[in-house]
Amino acid sequence: MSYRTEEVAYVQPAVQASAPAAQQQRSTAEYRALDAAHHIHPFSDMGALNRSGSRVIVKAEGVYLWDSDGNKVIDGMAGLWCVNVGYGRKELADAAYKQMQELPFYNTFFKTTHPPVIELSALLAELAPAPFNHFFYCNSGSEGNDTVLRIVHHYWAAQGKQSKKVVISRKNGYHGSTIAGGTLGGMGYMHEQMPSKVENIVHIDQPYFFGEAQGNLTPEEFALARAQQLEAKILEIGADNVAAFIGEPFQGAGGVIFPASTYWPEIQRICRKYDILLVADEVIGGFGRTGEWFAHQHFGFEPDLITLAKGLTSGYVPMGAVGLHDRVAKVIIEGGDFNHGLTYSGHPVAAAVAVANLKLLRDEKIVERVKTDTGPYFQKKLRDTFANHPIIGEISGAGLVAGLQLAQDPQARKRFANGGDVGTICRDFCFNGNLIMRATGDRMLLSPPLVINKLEIDEIVTKAKKAIDATAQQLGIS
Repeated sequence: MSYRTEEVAYVQPAVQASAPAAQQQRSTAEYRALDAAHHIHPFSDMGALNRSGSRVIVKAEGVYLWDSDGNKVIDGMAGLWCVNVGYGRKELADAAYKQMQELPFYNTFFKTTHPPVIELSALLAELAPAPFNHFFYCNSGSEGNDTVLRIVHHYWAAQGKQSKKVVISRKNGYHGSTIAGGTLGGMGYMHEQMPSKVENIVHIDQPYFFGEAQGNLTPEEFALARAQQLEAKILEIGADNVAAFIGEPFQGAGGVIFPASTYWPEIQRICRKYDILLVADEVIGGFGRTGEWFAHQHFGFEPDLITLAKGLTSGYVPMGAVGLHDRVAKVIIEGGDFNHGLTYSGHPVAAAVAVANLKLLRDEKIVERVKTDTGPYFQKKLRDTFANHPIIGEISGAGLVAGLQLAQDPQARKRFANGGDVGTICRDFCFNGNLIMRATGDRMLLSPPLVINKLEIDEIVTKAKKAIDATAQQLGIS
């Protein structure tokens, strides 16, 4: 199934509020003309986008955005799953400014380090589960998963097990859009544009109960069966040839798919049985999204490597990282040269911002509030609002992340034949109702800033229902 998201025509909503003061030098038309003339957007049909015109965001504060025409928009996606502490936090701006004055850049090559990356590493070791005490830095989640491949292969080679090269991933997983990340992620439409894939990567099926379960299996039985595909694949390839399994604790860009409770314990059991590394891609789930500091804690398993980004800096500056379990770090540390690095690995400004961000999450008890207060409220509000809705088949999620399945017949788990088009219709209604809510095929996704309050949650759910009701009406379903 393709999860390509097409651009939709921007229909100008009525101006709702004036934007806070911003240094806007051009009109919306001028911005759009320059954007069309010079800017290639990610994951976009540029011809269609240039004809309709981009929405120009000029200001943000808390959980709200303002566009160049003064429209106030509530951000139900925290930017791109990342603005965990909300927009406009002066503490993060001050940390960046101070660090730029003291040491704007120096690399961590050549037996060199600097205070911000040292402080960040120590703080991450404090916040992460006890076995994670070492971290390698990069610029994004995509680079983090590239780094994971290098660590995995070096880990086995350092132990004289060079044959362990194959990494097993999942169909419809997302691990970034570099060549390696795109190969790891089993999204067909990305593979179509990428014939040069990384070798020794194979896929098993995803634990997507609503869309793929057959017969009378329960969610727990289905999840167990999908997990057991890992064992079958290992036996097919040969355990001596398999290096690692990688998966997002919950699939993010694939549709906020939460596997049943039987899935991850079985995955972990299989990895331990056959001596392969277990990698949790925490790029979206990390830093409080599910109400735990890391999403693998929500699902109750212990990975060997974790990929981090997004919430690490709340998106204020680019940064990614890989956390190494002590048993992996020991081998890497004692295994000779690790020939991998990036100019901006552990960038001092990014590290300083990350430290400030993580201290806000910790000291303001934002993650705890998601777990005990706003997260349960958000989940209940969604389920109460969309109970028995004519085109909502399921709601999955925990904390402040949710996926709403659009369905032609919810009770029969029958999806729309043109689900991607239906998702786009719904996203169009959200877009023009001043709500940022993402469509991934036939699933509508929400992941608001972790600082959102209950009144703002009410606003998001009210606007989401209005958009979904309008979608049902356009489809002639009541």
